[in-house]
Amino acid sequence: MGVVVDPGVPPEVAGLLRANAPLLSRVRAGWVPPAAEHHTRRKGPSSVMLLAITPAVIALMAVLLAARMAPAGFVLLGTYVFIVLVKIASMSEVPEDDRPHERHVYEQARWYDGRYLLADDFDHDARLVLGRAQRAIGSVLRSHVNAEGLLDDTRNAVMLPAQEWEIARLLAKLSALRGEHKELLARGIAPEVASVIEPLERALAGSEAAVVARVEALERYAGHVAEAERAYHARGQIEELRSRLPRYEELLAESGADALGVSEIERLAEDADVLERTLRRSVASAHEAFKYLEG
Repeated sequence: MGVVVDPGVPPEVAGLLRANAPLLSRVRAGWVPPAAEHHTRRKGPSSVMLLAITPAVIALMAVLLAARMAPAGFVLLGTYVFIVLVKIASMSEVPEDDRPHERHVYEQARWYDGRYLLADDFDHDARLVLGRAQRAIGSVLRSHVNAEGLLDDTRNAVMLPAQEWEIARLLAKLSALRGEHKELLARGIAPEVASVIEPLERALAGSEAAVVARVEALERYAGHVAEAERAYHARGQIEELRSRLPRYEELLAESGADALGVSEIERLAEDADVLERTLRRSVASAHEAFKYLEG
C-alpha cells in the first residue's frame, strides 16, 4: 500500500506526498534535512589541479623576475596561464544547495502532518482491510462505465477518495489501540484488571467489524460496477458485429446459403437488446449500492 492522503489536501501536494513514502517515513522518525547554504563548492579535479600547478607558475615567475631574465612576454605568458587555470576551476563550481526536493517534501510533510498515513500506521490486519478497500475503489474509478458517465462519475471522484481516507483513518486508530492493548497484555494483567479488559476487547472487535462492513459495502458496489463493465464491453462487441451484418448477408446471398445462417445472425440483434437491458440493470444496481455507501 502507498501513502493515503486526506482528499482535502491540494492535489499537487497530495501527489508529492504519495511519491515520497520513504522520505516521509524518515521525517516521521525525526529526520531533518540540512539547512540550505548559499556558498558554492568546487569539484575535485579542477581545484586539485589549480592548487598543484599555481605555486609552480608563481615560483617560475618569481625566479625569472629576480634574475632579471624575464622579458615582459614571459610575465604575460605566466599571467595568462594562471588566469586560464582559474577559469577552468571556476567552470566546475556547482551550488551547494543540492537538496531542494528533500527540503520541499520535508516542509510539506510538516505542514500537512496528520493528513496523510503511511504503511507503518497500520498493523497487518488493518493493511489487509485497507487493501481490500483500495482495490474496490480503484476498480470503480478505472472502469469504462465510470469514465463514460454511466455511473455518477462526479460523485465517485469525490466520495470514493473520502471513503478511502475515512477507512484508513479509522484503521490507523484501531491499529494503534490494538498495539497498545497487546503491549499491556504482554506485561501481564492483574486479576483486578481482567474484568475491564474484556469490554475493551469487545470495543476493538466492534470497531473493526464496523470498518469491515464499510469495506464490504465498497466491494458490493465494485461488484455491481464490474457486472456493468462486462455488459458494457459485450454490448460494444455485439454492436461491432451488427455493423458487419450487411457484408455477411451479402456473402450468404451470393453463395446461396442464406437460409442456413440468417436465423443465427438475427440473434445478434436480440443479444444486443439483452445486453443493453443487462447493462441498464447493472448500472441501476450500482447506483443503489452507492446510495448505501452514502447512508
